[in-house]
Amino acid sequence: MSVFMVTWSLNKEHGSYAYNQARAALIQHLDRYQNVTDHGLESVRWVSSSATAEQVCVDLRSRLDPNDRLFVTQVIAGAHQGWLDKAVWDWINARL
Repeated sequence: MSVFMVTWSLNKEHGSYAYNQARAALIQHLDRYQNVTDHGLESVRWVSSSATAEQVCVDLRSRLDPNDRLFVTQVIAGAHQGWLDKAVWDWINARL
């Protein structure tokens, strides 16, 4: 299994109600994967999957509009740093 950092930006042109629905649908779809979030990063998740970054991206893009944005990258052991909650670090490091 690999750990991927997933970050996104949803188009807010359709109003806050549509944005909230789109965000909830994306989060629900993300919850199909083992994942964790840091309370300070609203549109970032770390997911664990045996898929590739491309496969995760294609899967998640199925829930996005063409003008939304998504970035998926694999987290490599020894090649990452940041300032996150300890529980998030523990979750990530346990899977690398």
